Amino acid sequence: MDEPLKLYSYWRSSAAYRVRIALNLKGLAYETKPVHLVRGGGEQHQPAYATLNPQQLVPTLVHGKQVVRQSMAIIEYIDETWPSPGLLPATAAGRARVRGLAQLVASDVHPLNNLRVLRYFEQHWNVPQSERDDWIRHWIVTGFKAMEALLASEEDTGTFCHGESPGLADCCLLPQVYNARRFEVDLDAFPWITRIAGACERLPAFIQAHPNQQPDAPEAG
Repeated sequence: MDEPLKLYSYWRSSAAYRVRIALNLKGLAYETKPVHLVRGGGEQHQPAYATLNPQQLVPTLVHGKQVVRQSMAIIEYIDETWPSPGLLPATAAGRARVRGLAQLVASDVHPLNNLRVLRYFEQHWNVPQSERDDWIRHWIVTGFKAMEALLASEEDTGTFCHGESPGLADCCLLPQVYNARRFEVDLDAFPWITRIAGACERLPAFIQAHPNQQPDAPEAG
């Protein structure tokens, strides 16, 4: 477990963002290895990185000789390798609920708004920017309506998505809130999501994971 951690990341990647939050919640030191998803046609397509991650996506976590791909697998690997503080509840029912909330974002909202989907719209179908932005907003709102209903109606919702400690679902939710703000989604319709996001944003683990705090962010020079 003492091997160094390296996270191949892009500052504005939602998937990398959620992994950064998880690493920070665990208090784990890691080296960020930036992979620019746009510059030069996308550094993720260069042979060295494509060998490391044949999907040519971020994030990728390297832990010594272990290579872990896919953000949800990475987060669960982190949680199982460093169990405390836990990112999943102690009960099977609780874990199922949290995984369901997390996958609502990670499987049903985020992939539809992924950079490679939007670039395909632009480069192959010549979809105008305004229509691409409408597509993004539509799927964020659709997912958030379901998330809001679940958070509002289930008694396990607390200060965070599940109880009084941030976990896997919060790691997924906050990056999507960041995207919603970026694309000017009206969050007034989602008071539970907004409240939980606010609680997350007050914690150092989430603050330090924010895109603008990353070494490859434009603001970082």
